[in-house]
Amino acid sequence: MPALSLSSEDESALLRIVCEQLPDAVYLIEPDSSRIVFCNAAAHLDLGMARDEVLGHSVLSLQKDVVGPDQWRQIAAVIREGDCYVFVGRHRHKAGHEVSVEVHTRPIKVGGREYFLSVARDISARRSREHELLSREAQLRFALNEATDGLWDWDIEADALYFSPQLKRMLGYGPHEMAAPRLSDWSDNIHPDDARRVMQTLTDHIAGLRERYDCEYRLRNRNGHFLWVRDRGRVCARSEDGRPIRIAGMVHNTTEHKQLEVELQRLASHDSLTGLLNRRESEVIVPTQLRLCRRLGLGMGLAMIDVDHFKRINDVHGHLAGDEVLRGVATLIAGSIRNADHLFRWGGEEFLLVCVDVAQDEMLALASKLRQGLAEAAWPGVEGLVKVDASIGVACFPDFGDAGELLLAADRALYRAKTLGRGRVELATREAGRA
Repeated sequence: MPALSLSSEDESALLRIVCEQLPDAVYLIEPDSSRIVFCNAAAHLDLGMARDEVLGHSVLSLQKDVVGPDQWRQIAAVIREGDCYVFVGRHRHKAGHEVSVEVHTRPIKVGGREYFLSVARDISARRSREHELLSREAQLRFALNEATDGLWDWDIEADALYFSPQLKRMLGYGPHEMAAPRLSDWSDNIHPDDARRVMQTLTDHIAGLRERYDCEYRLRNRNGHFLWVRDRGRVCARSEDGRPIRIAGMVHNTTEHKQLEVELQRLASHDSLTGLLNRRESEVIVPTQLRLCRRLGLGMGLAMIDVDHFKRINDVHGHLAGDEVLRGVATLIAGSIRNADHLFRWGGEEFLLVCVDVAQDEMLALASKLRQGLAEAAWPGVEGLVKVDASIGVACFPDFGDAGELLLAADRALYRAKTLGRGRVELATREAGRA
């Protein structure tokens, strides 16, 4: 059966749906302020609140066990130092009672900014069940095998592995398959890019160089697909002379969390309407590209592109048609530039094009080509075809020496193009900037 092919827009929508359908609560938190900037449906429903009652509020208002900004700063410092911070505590429900939760938090970078991605699981029922089962060995074994993603136990001397039924199920096997696996049966299915790191971490733990074995990596399941897993273990038995002879561990499937993390990063760096990089990304990319050009002695050009009379399109044809025009403009420009160039939606009907290794005359020629292409294009509207034109302001390095100067010069050139009648390309010069 052929793989399902989705457009980036459909894929984004699908991942949003997946996020909303996750049974675990998902939060995106600003580290310094502890303010919650994103939550999925499970997050606010688990608290008995509306989404607006959660967004914008401090995580301190939710957690029973974190008191005051000082304690939060201590926790934030620990989160920043590790790969994943696991916190078992209590959340406050709107109705007044407490909800036991297990929270996994990791630092992530989204659009050049640091956030904490927290996934909270309501473990109230599990905690109650564990309390009841602790006195009975058979029921405890059930809790260990079924209440987690999967357990494993490795007899090092015999090279014999035990996989719990839940772990086999996670990998796509039946409970009676993989009857006598060895370590190689596991290691051979680790993604090639991760295998060396994972096995070295395991070897270091056995040698006493690490307190525990703890890795996140990709693992191939029975169908040949790779899952993201968090794998943790510890030596649990030693020989009389102190040699490790047995390790036990737990595997947690983190695939959905990884996909969500990637999608959150994409949403933070891209414009949702056009799929282009957003203005925030330009704050990182423009200075970076300028430093590269300065170091290599290359030219660089910026083109500020504005769709003329765009408000008239919205007024006559409606905002849906206006959105289609913006998407069409973005597609046309993106299809006319090189892979090395960067195109941003600057805001509203404005776009920013950044080109490296380009001379001034080449940048002007490209801008004129883009304006001509836009003038010849048309999109359907309620009152017939929608025709557009564009005003473009061009600024180049080394004529202007830093990112701020380049952007300001391109913006002023764009303003001059509009002042002189629109539908034209204007080049920024030092003389024009002083006029």
